Amino acid sequence: MVVDALTEAEVNAIFHALADATRRDILGRVLTDEQSVSALARRYEMSFAAVQKHVAVLERALLVSKRRQGREQLVQGEAAAVGRARRLLADYEELWRSRARRIDDLLAEPEPASRTTTSTTPIEGDAG
Repeated sequence: MVVDALTEAEVNAIFHALADATRRDILGRVLTDEQSVSALARRYEMSFAAVQKHVAVLERALLVSKRRQGREQLVQGEAAAVGRARRLLADYEELWRSRARRIDDLLAEPEPASRTTTSTTPIEGDAG
């Protein structure tokens, strides 16, 4: 399973970034419209520094990028990176669907005929 040859560290960074609801919300906001870190911070009941840390996690996962405009840092979503994450999840989905199909195939196979003995004579020493 290879998505644009992502390294294990990149895959881990993506899943770590997307594991948090606040980061997913930030990502959704900046995918539709570039926003300053200050504007993002006003939307959450947490400190500016905490929002900055969330943005940094998203940035390390390459899901967002920042650029400076005057005194502000503007955050924008990286659609291509989100596409890689989507393909990664699709690869995992296909892996599990394939496994489920194999299980279904195994369950659908007829059971092998059980071995029956046709001899009805008692075994020597049996107290039959």
